[in-house]
Amino acid sequence: MASVSFHNIQKNFGDVKVIHGISFDIQDGEFVVLVGPSGCGKSTLLRMLAGLEDISGGEISIDGRVINELESKDRDIAMVFQSYALYPHMTVRENMAFSLRLRKADAQTTETRVANAARILNLDKLLDRFPRELSGGQRQRVAMGRAIVRDPKVFLFDEPLSNLDAKLRVAMRAEIKALHQRLKTTTVYVTHDQIEAMTMADRIVVMHDGIVEQIGTPLELFDRPGNLFVAQFIGSPAMNVFKGTVQSNTVHALGAQWAIPASVTSATQGQQVYFGIRPSDLNLASSGIAAKVVVVEPTGAETELLLQIGEQSLTLVMHGRTDVKPDDTVYLQFDPNKAHVFDATSEQRL
Repeated sequence: MASVSFHNIQKNFGDVKVIHGISFDIQDGEFVVLVGPSGCGKSTLLRMLAGLEDISGGEISIDGRVINELESKDRDIAMVFQSYALYPHMTVRENMAFSLRLRKADAQTTETRVANAARILNLDKLLDRFPRELSGGQRQRVAMGRAIVRDPKVFLFDEPLSNLDAKLRVAMRAEIKALHQRLKTTTVYVTHDQIEAMTMADRIVVMHDGIVEQIGTPLELFDRPGNLFVAQFIGSPAMNVFKGTVQSNTVHALGAQWAIPASVTSATQGQQVYFGIRPSDLNLASSGIAAKVVVVEPTGAETELLLQIGEQSLTLVMHGRTDVKPDDTVYLQFDPNKAHVFDATSEQRL
């Protein structure tokens, strides 16, 4: 296990700067997820840690040792890619043992490590099969097993579940998290799927346009997003956000008054702000703010309503089921302490 530190990391592709001075630390044994939209720089940052991309500026260190100039094979890391990258002519056993054979590990060590990894990942009965004889989930477990046998200081995962179907992604999320809890190896995981990030991470690093927007635990980011980007990126369905004007302890928007938390003391009268409320924090009531029902989406345990107030669309998620139908008028209420207010100019939380 090991700690990882990024200090003022920069990356240029020619004249284009894609990473803008990123700094943060990952603790020994921590599971950290880098999340953000496509093109935000998260995979580039991971590849620089892995030694697959040159570092244009700054320092990356593992356990206090700067690794900028080290070859990838000398960094004591193991990486699991989006594509399984298995050798088609080798069996599962041979694929998992390959990196150890390159390091000239003795036969007994190789056999023991492969057997241990196969047992952890439930691959015992598949060791003599070829990749073409495996499902997508089984191939991904083999790729993980190939990383485990190396017993690295740091595991790196680059969107490893994006090629799997939805049901299998959920199952593999749980497997990877359970694996981390068992091995306690420092893990850096890249995804664009914020649900993956929320369910797996000890801490999340939210990236956007080559910078870090916010770092925190999943619930910290969900409950207190530091800016408008994080507020709209974290959470599914996304937070309802619309522009308004501060009036006393409310925001005037969409022809109604939206109460704001008492803790928002820096808002000034007449200030232009963005008001945010999560879909799960809106409730149907007999009175309140009127909205028109556009779409009703029952999912079983929950029901999602697409609503409209004027030209603004909102989403409401409720537990259970409802009798409301499209074109019905409903009334909304919410706990003001669960609202979020952001300055319209800086987009920072108030």
